[in-house]
Amino acid sequence: MIYNEKKITLAIDVYGADGGESIVIDGCDIIANKINVFFIFIGKKTIIEPLIKNAKNLESFKIINVSDYIDADTKGSDALRSGKNSSMRVAIDLVKEGKADAVISAGNTGALLSISYIVLRTIEGISRPAMTAYFPTMKGETAMLDLGANIECDSKNLIDFALMGSAFSRIILKCSNPSVGILNVGEESQKGNSIIQDASAALSNLKDKINYFGFVEGNDIAEGKVDVIVTDGFSGNIALKTAEGTAKLVTFLLEKSFKSSILSKIGYFISKNGLKSMKDRVDPRKYNGAVLLGLNGIVVKSHGSTDSLGFSNAVKVGYEMVSGNFIRDLKRNISK
Repeated sequence: MIYNEKKITLAIDVYGADGGESIVIDGCDIIANKINVFFIFIGKKTIIEPLIKNAKNLESFKIINVSDYIDADTKGSDALRSGKNSSMRVAIDLVKEGKADAVISAGNTGALLSISYIVLRTIEGISRPAMTAYFPTMKGETAMLDLGANIECDSKNLIDFALMGSAFSRIILKCSNPSVGILNVGEESQKGNSIIQDASAALSNLKDKINYFGFVEGNDIAEGKVDVIVTDGFSGNIALKTAEGTAKLVTFLLEKSFKSSILSKIGYFISKNGLKSMKDRVDPRKYNGAVLLGLNGIVVKSHGSTDSLGFSNAVKVGYEMVSGNFIRDLKRNISK
């Protein structure tokens, strides 16, 4: 078991996973003996208790009995009004009150964004929060933000994203001096609209705060040309979903080709260890856990369709954001 100076408290919204509450509890059980954590499970006690009894590693926890939850179809604005007693809101309130260090939820993304923003507010100096995640590349792993929280952005937003992305990369991806690039239609300095141009010029003058690379293109994402890619939420979400779809296509084509003939099946048998290694490398469960950066509290969004292994990684991300002092790191960088 890994121990830090203090036990980190994580508020877990037990509702929201497509596979039910067992996905959440089993995910916490997978990671519990690897981190020094105290769990606060928020949900229906009569459902949670039997699941915990079957767990192997859950020893440090408490349950807050909450029956209300936010439906997947509920709009963010409606969740703010009607979800005050929901498991998601209770979990976020615990962070606001200092009773938990982070919240992890697989619930409604729009509701999580809206409630977190209103309850926790942004860190002084940050104009808007941004959704951030990381994924495998040819050179390792790359973080990208924003992934959909801000459809439209100005240059100040992009500068903030660059600072937040750098701090995220240092803590989660263990990059000591992460390189940052702005997603653009070309690498040439004269390309892009005025918002991108202004952000690039400003970042070029922040050498003491950030390792700015310059512009990157869409094909540079998978190559891993930079450690952090900055973009608006509209482009970022499209890029992310395109990458996910491409990964599924490659997997489908490989499986289809290996089943096409006797010789190809023999080839699969010979190369199956290498294929398994590749599949493990791009397993989306190992990259589950998008973080809403820029708030006065750590909020991690797990994909609703993930399994227990995927949820355990979201818990790990939340834990590392707290243990790595992300908020302190970001505030220090902003104040320089």
